[in-house]
Amino acid sequence: MAENDAAAENYTVTLSDVDLTGAALPGMSPGLYGALAVPAGEGPWPAVVMVFEAFGMTDVMRRQVDRMANAGYLVLMPDIFVDGGARKCVVATFKAITSGEGRAWVDVEAARRYLLARPDCTGKVGVLGFCMGGGFALAAATSGRGFDAASANYGRLPGDIDAWAATACPVVGSYGGRDKSLRGAAAKLESALTHAGVPNDVKEYPEAGHSFLNDAETGPKAMRPITTLMLGAGPNPEAAADAWKRIDAFFAEHLA
Repeated sequence: MAENDAAAENYTVTLSDVDLTGAALPGMSPGLYGALAVPAGEGPWPAVVMVFEAFGMTDVMRRQVDRMANAGYLVLMPDIFVDGGARKCVVATFKAITSGEGRAWVDVEAARRYLLARPDCTGKVGVLGFCMGGGFALAAATSGRGFDAASANYGRLPGDIDAWAATACPVVGSYGGRDKSLRGAAAKLESALTHAGVPNDVKEYPEAGHSFLNDAETGPKAMRPITTLMLGAGPNPEAAADAWKRIDAFFAEHLA
């Protein structure tokens, strides 16, 4: 089901769902699977684990997977909501972001291992997330998580940001100036990373809001007037185009 029929018609989604239960990691979601996109041509390619926004594995998020594959990355988005759906899992996932432990972390690690085990992976893996997933991407950027670069798109910042930045991998971050929930986040993130000497590219787009990289509206229609008012949420093609150029360039540098 596409949230936007026009977007679906203009963007061919070439994805396959893959079983991730073979990782057999303790605490992993039962029945875990992921949306996998493989670039055209011959590999190997650098890989990206993508973490979706709070509305889950929507068609909009699947198109983001496809988009990154078209940019030359082996991309896998695990369905970390598979065990109960968003209503059950979103709160637990936000808690996991803060605590650094929990089922969502195990699921993301299963996806990372799946990519590394493929013969068409170069061995370099980045993490990219949106909204809730953006916060997850920042948390996953710390040493010991095994990622070589992170892309955080309107993600909440870690609590002790200076301690976090001291062990962070290279980070590219994109935020919307109309997003009242993350006011000042871009400047704070850039400052912490720069002070720690971590390569970074962080930018705030004044005319954009939350979820501006999406190519269509997401979430329940009844909620959209509220999210538009409070978060300035919704697509912004101009800001999105610039953000994707920055993400592509940053990942090309740090995942090559």
